[in-house]
Order: sequence, then structure tokens, then C-alpha cells
Amino acid sequence: MNDAGPGPHDPGPGANDAGFGAFVRRAHGAGRLVVQPRMGMSDPAVMRAGLLATRQARATTVGTLTLDSYTRVGDLESAELALLEGVALNGYPIVSHGLDTTHGILDGIRDDDFPVQVRHGSAVPEDIFKALMAAGLDASEGGPVSYCLPYGRTPLAQSVANWARSSALFASARRPGLEPHLETFGGCMLGQLCPPSLLVAISALEARFFYEYGLRSISVSYAQQTHRAQDEEAVAALRRLCAELLPGAQWHVVVYAYMGLYPQTPAGSFALLGQAAELAVTTGAARLIVKTVSESLRIPTIEENVSALEHASAVAANTARGPEPAADSETYAEASALVEAVLNLGPDVGQGLLTAFGRGYLDVPYCLHPDNAGLSRSYLDDEGRLRWATTGKMPLPRLAGTGTARAVSSTELLSSLSYIRRTFDSEPPVIHPPTSGSGHGGIRKEGPRGA
Repeated sequence: MNDAGPGPHDPGPGANDAGFGAFVRRAHGAGRLVVQPRMGMSDPAVMRAGLLATRQARATTVGTLTLDSYTRVGDLESAELALLEGVALNGYPIVSHGLDTTHGILDGIRDDDFPVQVRHGSAVPEDIFKALMAAGLDASEGGPVSYCLPYGRTPLAQSVANWARSSALFASARRPGLEPHLETFGGCMLGQLCPPSLLVAISALEARFFYEYGLRSISVSYAQQTHRAQDEEAVAALRRLCAELLPGAQWHVVVYAYMGLYPQTPAGSFALLGQAAELAVTTGAARLIVKTVSESLRIPTIEENVSALEHASAVAANTARGPEPAADSETYAEASALVEAVLNLGPDVGQGLLTAFGRGYLDVPYCLHPDNAGLSRSYLDDEGRLRWATTGKMPLPRLAGTGTARAVSSTELLSSLSYIRRTFDSEPPVIHPPTSGSGHGGIRKEGPRGA
């Protein structure tokens, strides 16, 4: 059984012991990893069936309403037209469906034992927050950077302003029995080939942004990358930064199964998901966003989502909490330097983020957004660790592991992008019995480390 260990922080005086965050905290305290799909359907009956199947899965679960692309970009006219014409969307259009429809989906399914989160990906989220608040929902996710740079051309300044208004609005919903919860998406920037220190820094900064606008129930994201030990360092660094930046708040870490090119074989995809579950448990994370066996091909079915939830939960139940990585890891040193630089650039985090990106102090590798400097580059070393090839103008103490810049060819970049898929599809997974205290029990994939 899981060793809960240090996990989500208890509520401070400004937070209710209620809602989404409190449910996750209670589950973690009982030694259970909360697992969650990224499920969204436009047909209300199918969406309700998905939530019900998630609730009934053999796992400790929370539900998800993932929104459609039209709603994400604020094109409500197109979303409404699609509904009128009976055209299926790639998610649930919460604004266009209206309150009665959403209440009908949730009735008898969502309660204190099964909270539901709205996931959306929007740099213009105000209508979304108004709709979910009207429906009585208390959890969402995103962020001014992470829902802007990878997804479109919305100016970063506009996204920061939009998220400032939305965060303050959402925080105002707090009342006895309802504690609004926001999750950062900053730990998932572009999904891949972003060195963990930058993921950790952006996730922590977005959490502080939410905190400054009154949120006191927060989760911080980190996406599984290419090297287990480096991921463990990253989650430890994120936890340490949040302890420094979120005094009095209730918070927990949520791990995402790998966000890049996913394995195409069932064995490879289940093995990679199993490693993500192990990572969550060994590092003291409280929640895991799963991926399914069909991720590389199409939108997964309800049954495939349930299978992923149950597999991750089974691996987690046979994994023990691992020892804490060294406090002053390379990842923490870099992430802390980036966070400190941003906090010194303005009177609040929002202004600091704008100035940091304007000066290139934050710079996401391979991100083409106009407000990203685009000077940084990354690569995979021979062990599979993500390294900086060049840091551009970022105030990092040194280039991790090398000390010198290096070029990254297009061939090397393409090889790095497919590294995880090739590694996990190349050989069948090896089943290792859990070793008490080792933090490496369950299903693991043994494969080559080179790119």
C-alpha cells in the first residue's frame, strides 16, 4: 500500500476543508493516488456516461469535463452552430450547452466523493469560469503562460490580464462548503523537450499568480519527461518552491503521464503509464492525469479511459514512497534562479512574467509564440536526461552538465521527439515485483537511454 508521506498541505486560515482540493488531500492521507482522465464529449448523454464510468472505475477517481476547441478560443458562435447542426465537437461546450444541460450531466454523479474538474486550455477563460461557477463546479486549471504560449497567438499581456480577472472572479466564489481550486498547467509546457527546471519554475510561478489573486486551494502540475531520476528531482524541487511561495494555502502536486509522442503498442503505452504512476507515488504527488493505449491514434473511448485509470491505480497500490532526492539538486537550483528573477521584476507575478518573457529571462525551447524569445534550445543526453543546449538570456547559473552551448540539428531534434515512443515500443515491458521502500515497484520499462 502507498506510504502517503508528506503530501498536500493542510488548509490555512483562508481555505475551507471542502471541495476538489480537500478530496484529493483526504485520499492522499489514506494512501491512495487519485487518478483522472482528460475526458470530454459534446453529447450530454455520452458525457454523463463518461463521468459515471469514471466514478465506477476500480480506482480513486475524480471526473473531468474537458472543453472543446471552439469554447477554448472563445468562438462561441461556432460552438453553438455545431450543436444546432448536430456536429460532434472534440470536447464539452460548457458555455453553449447552458446551465440546465450541465446540471443534468452532473446530477446524481458529482458529490463530495466524486468531484469534477473543468479542463479547457483557454487564454480567454472568463466565460468558461462564469459558466462553471454558475453550475456550482469548484475546480479548473490553466494559467496565464501555459494556456497562452503553446496554444495560439493571443498576446501574453492579454492572457495575463484575462487570467487575472478570471482568477479573482473564481476566488470570489469561496463560501462555506465551496473552496475554488485551480491547477497550474505550467509543468506541461509543450509536453516535451523542455528541461524540467523551466517546467517547475513556470508551474510554481503560475501557482503564486493564483495565490496573489486570492486562491487558497491550488495544485501544481509536472509532466513526466524522459528520465526517471530527473523527474524525481523535478517534483521535489516543485514541492520545495511551493512550500516557499504558497504560505497558508492547501496545495498538492499532480503528475501528468508523458505528453509527447506516445507509444503505439499496448505494452509500451501501459508500461509508460505505469512509470508515471510510480513517479507520482514515489515523489509524494497526490494525483495523476492518465493517458490511454489509443493516444497515438485517436480520441480514446470511455472504456479505454477506464482501463488506463484502473491500470495506473493498480500500479500505484503496489508502489512505495521513495526517499527524498537531494534538496539542492541541479533542477532546484535552476528553477529557483528563474523564479527569483521573475519575482524581482515587478510588483506582482503577472508583471514579472511579462517582463521576464520580454527580456528573454523565461524562454521556452522550440516555442513559436511571438512573445517567446526563441533563443533557448534543449537536447537529450546519452542517459536520456533533458539538457540545455543553449539558455539564451535566461539567468541560469550554468549550462547543466556541460558548461558550454551546443548546436542541435533537425535530425537530432526529430530523434529526440520520438525517443519515448521508440524506447517503449521497442521491447516488451519487464514486470518487477515491488520492493518495500524502493519506490520502483510495479511495471517498468527497461530500454535504451540514448536518443
